[in-house]
Amino acid sequence: MTKDWWRGSVTYQVYPRSFQDSNGDGIGDLNGITQRIGHIASLGVDAVWLSPVFTSPMADMGYDVSDYTDIDPLFGDLKDFDRLVAKAHEHGLKVIIDQVLSHSSDQHPFFVESRKGRDNDKSDWYVWADAQPDGSPPNNWASVFGGSAWEWDGHRKQYYLHNFLTSQPDFNFHNKEVQDWLLGTMRFWLERGVDGFRLDTVNFYFHDAKLRKNPARKGEPQVNPYEMQLHKFSKTRPENLDFLARMRKLTDEYSASMVGEVGDSTRAVEIMGEYTSGEDRLHQAYSFEMLGPQFSPKHFRTTVERFFRKAPDGWPCWAFSNHDVIRHLTRWEEHGPDQDSLAKLCAAMLLSFPGSVCIYQGEELGQTETELEFDELTDPPGIRFWPDYKGRDGCRTPMVWDGNGNTSGGFSEAKPWLPVKAPQLARNVAVQEADQDSVLHFYRKMLAFRAEREDLHGRGIANFIKRPDPVLMFQRGGLICLFNLGPDPVETNLPQADSYELVGPSQAATLRKRKVTLGPNGFGFIQV
Repeated sequence: MTKDWWRGSVTYQVYPRSFQDSNGDGIGDLNGITQRIGHIASLGVDAVWLSPVFTSPMADMGYDVSDYTDIDPLFGDLKDFDRLVAKAHEHGLKVIIDQVLSHSSDQHPFFVESRKGRDNDKSDWYVWADAQPDGSPPNNWASVFGGSAWEWDGHRKQYYLHNFLTSQPDFNFHNKEVQDWLLGTMRFWLERGVDGFRLDTVNFYFHDAKLRKNPARKGEPQVNPYEMQLHKFSKTRPENLDFLARMRKLTDEYSASMVGEVGDSTRAVEIMGEYTSGEDRLHQAYSFEMLGPQFSPKHFRTTVERFFRKAPDGWPCWAFSNHDVIRHLTRWEEHGPDQDSLAKLCAAMLLSFPGSVCIYQGEELGQTETELEFDELTDPPGIRFWPDYKGRDGCRTPMVWDGNGNTSGGFSEAKPWLPVKAPQLARNVAVQEADQDSVLHFYRKMLAFRAEREDLHGRGIANFIKRPDPVLMFQRGGLICLFNLGPDPVETNLPQADSYELVGPSQAATLRKRKVTLGPNGFGFIQV
């Protein structure tokens, strides 16, 4: 394995509950992923990322871990996991697993022990604090999922910190024993053959030891009051960098890679840069900057430029969709004449950005968000903030393999844990395999083009060339990449060069000397 295999890599994210059910219980599992690994490999990606499969009470769908070195029976067992890793490696795919280190489940044995009292072996493994004199929480820190980030424990007569659900208590990273133990759990999986980790909420590990109050964030009231604070003291603390160095040292022993999720709504790109600068931090990082509603040349240009200004030697990982946000074709539907054209434009653009890329299951089908009723929800924040925020279930509905009258689309022989509805059922793998002009086949073509072009997947940055909206244009090496982000035709001029040639996949693009005409959501690649 080459040390830097992760640079320029493309990772395919699998949401295990929703990929393939192999045992007829309506929930996806490891053997189902193994069964479908050929589909993933056929795309031409480099790695597969598995969202959490560890033992968990599933209060937050596996992001509340109760055993860090075992597989939840819903998904199978360790032997099933080993078979999946072996099969992925046979297909040339690296395996990246989701590591939820910032917090555990409240059913983890260590937390059960910690809450028993203040003088046992695990009493300081979680973040405990006394109440204020009036019984209120220690400070104003808010939970991402709503309400205070502090929960009172009547037995210990103290509050514990939870940045997410009350059943997800935060580890105390100021305790070195905690750090050592968590690194040990990572080594367990590295020894088992995994090739890297996706690190959940990587900037949440450390908290301010003085428990100082977060300042207010200027602006209007929000659906979730979490966004009304600047989280200066509850996360992204300077001590994080020392722990990242320890993680980097461990993963480099195995030529493994780490990609960290940076959660911050004000300066995520800058944190991404800080966390990937040099050789002793994360290998790559991603944020939600491209996972929101913004869809304009300025937004994409400034996001990429901000990252490389902060970290010229850093490495980003860009994504348009994942298991936490509305699927991008639904977020951005107003910018395209039709789903397929917009899907192909987005794929071409994402796979041209400097850095690495992550694509989310179903994205290669042009899949859209599922509209769910309240009584179909399972996601805690969606249930809490309905209907102003409908939660994350709409992007987590099952993968659709065929449309042969099966209401699960080939996902399961039983009723799926989330419903498969008609708009999603129509965009299935089987029907797109049979159509050479489908979104699925375009993804394969675009991934192959990226793989063969060093100027697309290599170290080179993007030099942006300003053009009037809605045109996004940048040059990478000898390749000019240009995209029409609007639903109407446009014309634009190329920069001066000795020659011009339209190469690779394109859509509604016509080249005449220096002038390019792009149809609705048109794009092209020009060799100069």
